Amino acid sequence: MPNEKQKLGLTSRIFIGMIAGILIGSLLQFLFDDSGDFSVRVFGFNISAYAILVDGIFHVVGQAFVASLKMLVVPLVFVSLVCGTCSLSDPSRLGKLAGKSVGLYVFTTAIAITIAVSLALMIKPGERDGQVISTKGANYVAKEAPSFAQILIDMVPSNPINAMAEGNMLQVIVFALLLGVAMALSGEAGKRIGNFFEDVNTVIMKLVTMLMALAPYGVFALLAKLFATMGIAAILDLAKYFFLVLVVLLIHAFVTYPTLLKVFTGLNPLNLLKKMREAVLFAFSTSSSSATLPITLETAKLKLGVKSPVASFTVPLGATINMDGTAIMQGVATVFIAQVYGIDLSVADYLMVILTATLASIGTAGVPGVGLIMLALVLQQVNLPVEGIALIIGVDRLLDMVRTAVNITGDCVVATIVAKSEGEFDEAIFNDPDAGQKQEEQAFEKTVNTESQELS
Repeated sequence: MPNEKQKLGLTSRIFIGMIAGILIGSLLQFLFDDSGDFSVRVFGFNISAYAILVDGIFHVVGQAFVASLKMLVVPLVFVSLVCGTCSLSDPSRLGKLAGKSVGLYVFTTAIAITIAVSLALMIKPGERDGQVISTKGANYVAKEAPSFAQILIDMVPSNPINAMAEGNMLQVIVFALLLGVAMALSGEAGKRIGNFFEDVNTVIMKLVTMLMALAPYGVFALLAKLFATMGIAAILDLAKYFFLVLVVLLIHAFVTYPTLLKVFTGLNPLNLLKKMREAVLFAFSTSSSSATLPITLETAKLKLGVKSPVASFTVPLGATINMDGTAIMQGVATVFIAQVYGIDLSVADYLMVILTATLASIGTAGVPGVGLIMLALVLQQVNLPVEGIALIIGVDRLLDMVRTAVNITGDCVVATIVAKSEGEFDEAIFNDPDAGQKQEEQAFEKTVNTESQELS
């Protein structure tokens, strides 16, 4: 008789953890005041219950979960890219593959920022009941963003080991591509090393599967802490801005991406959206494209039918340069800040915003909060006060969660389009609703059988 737990898939368990985290966090935020001085007496000592739960258990579990995912990013990207590149029958195809991937990422970002600016100009998020929102107390010191030329220079690693240690993904990608091409051109020696990397890749993917089993607990802890520390007042004060960014993000995810997929491939977009659920929940809870990368890559390969040579290149590249969600935030925020400060921007200024935000996305790393740094660069290009960023910081963490989910959806859409055009796509897997879940069920069944044998 099958175990009852098998009926509850990983996606369902993650969703339950997410909802439970939001509810528990909201309850704690309602019960405890900002100081967290509600305390319990343990062995004669007064201990803050808020600190124990939020700053203790939830913080440790949540951050440990994110760290475990980030632990896999560099080895996974490096090994999978080497495997994918050296397996290309013709290494010269790499330039064509890169051109299509980068071109599509830039194109979707340009669409995202254009929609964001257009809707922001129509809805005017910087005004509330005809009044300009107060800027009293707004203060933000912008970190200096690197120039585009410097970004190109920094892509080439002077020390590949140091690049891996620091998690510099652009440099890791460049080194992995060069090594993969060299292996493809090295004959039998390259094949022997390639077999070794294939074995390492298999082991790393098994490690990803193991860590995914802990996802419901990590998601619960992350969201419980977030909602316990963020009051609803922060959203109400900027409701117009918050919900406009949210709406544009949803339009991009459920209109722009499906349309592009249908136009370029003829595939059913609903299949892709359904199979993205698990990765989207990961992205929503971690707010990091890089931390979600192992799950995104597994989704592209096992559920969407994108073959390894394309998935191993396009998905990690997307996690580094594809920041459609961030571009949407930058577009709405620019219009919002201009309206708050009563500054009229010309059509040329808005075109500059679109161009700058599109190019800036290439230099935006897939880590939480870095979008604000790039927003400072966009604001400076049109002479808007950078301190206006302080007005939106309060709600940016929640929006960052949705932005990341949109970004990783875009990564998989582009990977699917490129794979279809390159003949590196398995349509049977894409159309199979159970693809990718069979491996998970087999692993779960094996674990259950092992436990049963040990008990008996």
